[in-house]
Amino acid sequence: MTSGKKINRRKFIVQTAATGLGLTIIPSYVLGGQGKTAPSDKLNVALIGSGTQALKLLPEWLKRDELQFISVCDPNRESYDYPLWGKPKGETQGAPGGREIGRKRINEFYAGKSEKNSYDSCSTYADFRELLEKENGLDAIFIMTPDHLHATIALAAMKKKLSVATHKPIANFMHEIRLACNMAKKTGAATQCFAFQDPEELYKLKTWIDSGVIGKVKELHRWTNRPMWPQGSPYLPEERPIPEGFDWQLWLGPSTDRPYSPGYTHTVFRGWYEFGAGCLADMGYYGFWKDWRVLNLGMPDNAEGSASFTCEIKDFRSSRVKNNLSYPHAATLYWEVPVNGKNETINAYWYEGGIRPNTSKSLIRKGRKMPADGVMFIGEKGTILAGYGYDDPVLLDVKDTDKAISLIKIPKVELIDQTTEMINAFKGIKPSRGNFENVQTVAEAICLGNLAIRMSDRLEWDNDNLKVTNLPEANGFVSRAYREGWEL
Repeated sequence: MTSGKKINRRKFIVQTAATGLGLTIIPSYVLGGQGKTAPSDKLNVALIGSGTQALKLLPEWLKRDELQFISVCDPNRESYDYPLWGKPKGETQGAPGGREIGRKRINEFYAGKSEKNSYDSCSTYADFRELLEKENGLDAIFIMTPDHLHATIALAAMKKKLSVATHKPIANFMHEIRLACNMAKKTGAATQCFAFQDPEELYKLKTWIDSGVIGKVKELHRWTNRPMWPQGSPYLPEERPIPEGFDWQLWLGPSTDRPYSPGYTHTVFRGWYEFGAGCLADMGYYGFWKDWRVLNLGMPDNAEGSASFTCEIKDFRSSRVKNNLSYPHAATLYWEVPVNGKNETINAYWYEGGIRPNTSKSLIRKGRKMPADGVMFIGEKGTILAGYGYDDPVLLDVKDTDKAISLIKIPKVELIDQTTEMINAFKGIKPSRGNFENVQTVAEAICLGNLAIRMSDRLEWDNDNLKVTNLPEANGFVSRAYREGWEL
């Protein structure tokens, strides 16, 4: 670890064990017995954000002996009103969430692990700023909050020389993505974006492309069946009483004040421009990050979005309603993306809200349909179609397909799960491939794409100065309007 405070804490534990302080036997829980990790090698972690996604991932994190969760932070104390995806099944309440739910699950796990009746060492906070100030033994934070808080929390933690992991997106405004990535470089903080994926299928698909079996790739297409949450409304949700145990002002954080509504919070924040990053960030980090790696792509200087709209009748006349509040029901996006090290570009396309490319005749002849969400690489000699995560790839419009595939030798790759990469990075062993620096280009391309969708227009982008050059009104959404005292 880079922090002197953290090194001293670990040295103290090891030296205390070595001298024994009057003891002649050193227990395994101090030095780490077989299959155990010594306390000096553990990373003390705070979970910031304890909603459905955090609680979904928490069990696997708890199993990692190198991680010790010591604190949970969430402006919601405890509730059972988090919306679920899919068709109703007679639920009488929503999913659980809140800091007390997270604390209970962490304490229960460690109690079971230590074979004790109880464990009560996990602290809780409503305000992440208080947590960062009081938890002196902290090594890292995991940010699992709504999107609008990601950069604010990450920046505060990196200033305290902590390691930072966050779910996607890095931020939902371009200005904040740049701040967070620059701070990681400036401080040298170890970072991780949980959307990093390195599946075996990636290397298979990359080998197919590099072999030239479909020729030079000219087009990249990705589509998703999202949204799975409400969006597209041109109106703000109705004000409601603030629930007991929920700190609305802390949830708003850097965002300007507004009346509380459950239509903003928990799992539905994704649909609002102010609080979320829409379908593109929700799924784009998982898909385009892999694509950018496979094709060695850079930062586009343009994006063209086309979004659905809403009409309403007023005074016997139907007309469009301006929507600058929430992401559209459906949208398409187009970038011209440069290939690093080459004087060429690839046309990249995105479809959301149920829109997808047409089914090719060659796919019809194979008796297959376009997947609900997927990816397609179109080359000069043929096409690769696969599921969203590169699963079940198929060659289209390639002569002697079976022979072509048999001639391609897929290299054997030793795969490392992203949690191990993150732990190694946080211990200073080796930087993770899932760090902020490696995702920055994709994160900014996605944010530019969302801005084009919001404007439903073509944008020319000056990346050095974070400025749209052809549509001045779009620059009003490169950064958010900050609440006093929360400016970044």
